[in-house]
Amino acid sequence: MQIAVGHTPDADDAFMFYGIVSGKIAIDNVEIKHVVEDIETLNKRALKGELDVTAVSAHGYAYTKDYVVLRSGSSFGKAYGPIVIAKKKFNSDELKKIRIAVPGKMTTAYLLLKMAVGDFNGVEMKFSEINDAVEKDMVDAGLVIHEAQITYDQAKFVNTLDLGLWWDSTSKKLPLPLGINIAHKRLGYDMIRRFDDLLKRSIQYGFNNFDDAIDYAMQYARGASRYLIEKFVKMYVNDLTIDMGERGIKALQTMYFIAKQNHIINDINVEII
Repeated sequence: MQIAVGHTPDADDAFMFYGIVSGKIAIDNVEIKHVVEDIETLNKRALKGELDVTAVSAHGYAYTKDYVVLRSGSSFGKAYGPIVIAKKKFNSDELKKIRIAVPGKMTTAYLLLKMAVGDFNGVEMKFSEINDAVEKDMVDAGLVIHEAQITYDQAKFVNTLDLGLWWDSTSKKLPLPLGINIAHKRLGYDMIRRFDDLLKRSIQYGFNNFDDAIDYAMQYARGASRYLIEKFVKMYVNDLTIDMGERGIKALQTMYFIAKQNHIINDINVEII
């Protein structure tokens, strides 16, 4: 049996999947087909039900059907997360009026910014192009995700809104669910549970073989140093990545509740394996 699995070309996902890619962690008689795409592309593919298992934004899951959420493989921030960078500080009212580059309208970062400031003028582009767009004044500010949250040039830009801190205050210190892994029901619940266990074991293997897993993840460093990639991985591959547990589930449900209250998404039934 072959399972098509979507994940991103980012260091944290690479770290999580190292055990599987290396062949050290496996399921008997199951071949994993790795599909590596940026998160907004994976969000769009999930809308069509194209992949058996895939990483998606927590926001993106709200628009899918026939997928269940895995307990393993999620990226949670702990009082940190996406930020809005600009050449100068903007207040909330100003953020509603200026042009802000966003990495996709189904990303959790986009959802958080809408919850924090309301409607704003978002300009969609690849996440890797956002810093350059701000520097060249193509936009007034940029919503940055992934390692750009910690690698942006602080000599050129200021952190004008920290959405990780905003969520920490709004949610009363719940972790911030950014990316999750979901599985299509066509796999059957038995296989979904087996894959969830596979991913959990792969993450644990990465922790147990940390240097080797970081070596593998460095192919997705996008010019960042090993020190920064280690820092990024340790931020977003944590205890809640192994199993989101009740605290992670509460955080996810709280995000959807606030988004519904703000008329951003409709009611959603979160099914967690």
